[in-house]
Amino acid sequence: MKKRKRKVKYKNVGILFGIIVLVVIVFNLMGKKHEITNEDVLKFVGKNISELEQNFMDEDISINKEYEYNDKYLKDEVINLEYQNKTIKAIISKGKPDKELYREKKVNELGNVPIMMYHGIVDTLDNKYTGGNVDKDGYNRTTKAFREDLEFYYSKGYRMIRLNDYVNGVVDVELGYSPLILTFDDGDKNNINILGRNSDGTLIIDPNSAVGILEEFKKKHPDMHVTATFFVMDGLFNQSSYNEEILNWLVDNGYDIGNHTTIHPDFTTISVAKTQEVVGKMYQKLDKYLKDKYVKIVALPFGSPYKKTHENYPYILKGSYEGYDYETLAALRVGWEPELSPFNKNFDKTFLKRCRAYDNNGKEFDIEMVFKNLEKNRYISDGNKDQIVIREKDRDNINIDFKNIVVYKESE
Repeated sequence: MKKRKRKVKYKNVGILFGIIVLVVIVFNLMGKKHEITNEDVLKFVGKNISELEQNFMDEDISINKEYEYNDKYLKDEVINLEYQNKTIKAIISKGKPDKELYREKKVNELGNVPIMMYHGIVDTLDNKYTGGNVDKDGYNRTTKAFREDLEFYYSKGYRMIRLNDYVNGVVDVELGYSPLILTFDDGDKNNINILGRNSDGTLIIDPNSAVGILEEFKKKHPDMHVTATFFVMDGLFNQSSYNEEILNWLVDNGYDIGNHTTIHPDFTTISVAKTQEVVGKMYQKLDKYLKDKYVKIVALPFGSPYKKTHENYPYILKGSYEGYDYETLAALRVGWEPELSPFNKNFDKTFLKRCRAYDNNGKEFDIEMVFKNLEKNRYISDGNKDQIVIREKDRDNINIDFKNIVVYKESE
């Protein structure tokens, strides 16, 4: 009997110990805070910012708030959230913009758009020509001048967009800012010079090549939305060991590739058959390396044939070479001044003017003159790519194919 009682006693002690351990675990769990995840935070998208703040007020986290106008969210509703390192970044709606705001920001989506034309970017300080020009006519720029150009565009309130988007009527720029397009002709090695490979096999891009400078600027000013279109010829970027990788790297990193013909001819001096060869053969080459990933846009060598009435012009836009059919969406001239808004009824994407990016003491449509003139009628965005905002005085110039149009008077 005594032994039996002793066993019961020990059994009771074991049960009691188990209960104590369980209680301790429960209290520990009750005291332990739930680990916040990005999914926990994202639940508050579309809700009022006060709900987000109230929910996390007892947590050891900070909320960084940014406000922007938005057509789809009411005032103070959360547009987007990101959570990282105990910090919530919240984009909050200021509500739908009204006509008073358009007046204040001078929104003008029938204003002009600069398509800047570059060729080579040369890493030299020993230039004997005007400003940052490396050659007499200013087709090539120094690296120093190109960096300064980018800072100038940014400071003037311009933000980059893709050329292909522009010709398709897509202008996605923040409210109050203006679109800017960069193009490079010829596929010069200094556009994207490859120095070798990193230990992981990735390409080492010369920081003083055009793309190296653009990538540097992208990191410094992410809101610039850095992009450009490179128009190449038969030699592509003249780096046979890397050409295919260069092309794919560019399109994978936000840049575009277009057609500058195989041999850079003057279209006024060649036949219709040769026209189709130099255009079609280049498209064939781009198909080989970038099937469905390049843009169907031609940068006209020398800007020729200068007039759309030239007999070769229709074959730049559409033709056939050795059974290969091609069709061009848009074509670029050498030009001298900014182009029309893609929403202007007179916009012609098949014959677009460009501005030569060069220095000439504020004369003959150099950079200084172009941007000074733009202040008279520059495209200023409403921040909504699905809507067009125009001034009352411009009503007769709108392309009626674009239905969602807001018209306001510059003064009430």
